[in-house]
Amino acid sequence: MPVVNISLYAGRTAEQKAALALAVTKTISETAGIPDSATTIIFSDVEKTDWSIGGVMASEG
Repeated sequence: MPVVNISLYAGRTAEQKAALALAVTKTISETAGIPDSATTIIFSDVEKTDWSIGGVMASEG
């Protein structure tokens, strides 16, 4: 049972997340031969003030 954790900057719509979940699920199914129903996806919305890339806060960029 694959469990996929996806962290994104906060602000994506429910529709965008649903489309992403479907695409990821289908890719796993097609690539690994795993039924769609076995894949779990967990979205984590992260504010830019809580995310840093290369020591620079994402909210500064």
